[in-house]
Amino acid sequence: MTLTVQPHRESVGLKAGQLLIDGQWGPGTGGATWTHHHPATGEAVGEFAIATAGDVDAAVTAARGAFESGAWSNARAGKRIKVLHRYGELLRENAEQLRALQALDNSVPLSFSSTIYATSVEAAADVFDHHAGWVDKLGGQTLPPYQGGDHLAMTFREPIGVVAAILPWNAPFLLFAQKVAPALAAGCTVVLKPSEYCTFTVLRMVELLADAGLPPGTLNVVTGPGDPVGEALITHQDIDKISFTGSRAVGKRIVEASAGTLKRVSLELGGKSPALVFADAPNVGLAAATTIGAVTMGLSGQACVANTRALVHRDVYDEFIAAAHGMAAAITYGDPFDPGVISAPLINERQLGRVLGYIEKGKEEGARLVTGGERLGGDLAAGNFVAPTIFADVSNDATVAQEEIFGPVLAVVPFTEEEEAVRLANDTEYGLGASVFSADAQRAFRVSRKLRAGTIGVNGFQIEPHLPFGGFKQSGLGREGGLSSIEAFTELKSVYLPLTDELM
Repeated sequence: MTLTVQPHRESVGLKAGQLLIDGQWGPGTGGATWTHHHPATGEAVGEFAIATAGDVDAAVTAARGAFESGAWSNARAGKRIKVLHRYGELLRENAEQLRALQALDNSVPLSFSSTIYATSVEAAADVFDHHAGWVDKLGGQTLPPYQGGDHLAMTFREPIGVVAAILPWNAPFLLFAQKVAPALAAGCTVVLKPSEYCTFTVLRMVELLADAGLPPGTLNVVTGPGDPVGEALITHQDIDKISFTGSRAVGKRIVEASAGTLKRVSLELGGKSPALVFADAPNVGLAAATTIGAVTMGLSGQACVANTRALVHRDVYDEFIAAAHGMAAAITYGDPFDPGVISAPLINERQLGRVLGYIEKGKEEGARLVTGGERLGGDLAAGNFVAPTIFADVSNDATVAQEEIFGPVLAVVPFTEEEEAVRLANDTEYGLGASVFSADAQRAFRVSRKLRAGTIGVNGFQIEPHLPFGGFKQSGLGREGGLSSIEAFTELKSVYLPLTDELM
């Protein structure tokens, strides 16, 4: 049977995508459109406008005007809190439609987006609820005089201004929330660019913000590819801050573009996260299933924080490989609306070719291919599907152990001593996440403190709305989540106030 997603388009309510500028939806002024092809079937799913540089300028101008008007930036805390909480409610009420739109965008199966918290609508709603709670608590300090005299020394946090938020395609619910929620909670206005490979989901999320009561112009949307839309946005002179999640190459380009006006920048740029499995792991089979599951289920390894390196103690190495192999064999692909399907294809043909190239590189460099390594055919031949792939006996300096593949490929590296495991884990340019599997609480904590990564899971892994998320080294700049996230959308101002007319 030929795989198709076309019957779902009408039932989901898919419509042509437009730009949102100053509260008005409309086509781009250039008239160009992008046709989105479904990664599982190759079918044309829908079209949306490609913004011009003029459209981007109009969106930034609208955001600046809205910021200066104070309709949102100076709104009472109670108003902003109500809007953000109401939006969380609307996300939950529309969760079924949003998951279906995502399935039409990036083919993440409904079975995954409805059960895995980090990729769920519920997680996005929780992020908005969490940041709503900071709105009336984001204060400064009143400090005692340092030099004596009768005066007040005070600090205030004020919104940074106009924010450019640029989203990837793989986790639109959470990443939309992690950027937009703290920006709005701080009082900023936003120009948002979704990925061209996941636009329809984001447009619906934006519509719901208007329904929640967000003033026109506070959030504007420009759609289309990085060139020309993203480039026009990151180089715009009137953007105060850029928040980006995506590739390291684009992140470096953003840093370059921000230098001219010293824009504030937050970047999350991927990883090569290790799972350290010690001989005393509580359940080696579960550690293997958790690790290979993150690389194959749902997003097919197209997740920045997935543990794509497994550093496994030699005493349990064969057990881990066997368990991971069994889990890989159970992964199912196909129609994302089918409840029996648990994993997605790669997002496009370019990524398909890239992943297959890495697999060939792994073979050339001498890693042992345990399973997978090929493109899936048959009924799946029209999609960008790659079989779950496990490489064993991998040298930690091999390409498949060092570079972010962004596909269903796990590199398994053996170790003997704890110090060796830590050294191997840290021997990478990235530092986004890691997992430690050990029944020894002291060891787990000791190793966690030594790892150069932003988020560490012990005998599991989770992302929480109130915990900062981000990376060390070339995994990025800044954090998303928690107090540190909302503070990143503010500027700190000091005010000196004499209480008498006497000169100091």
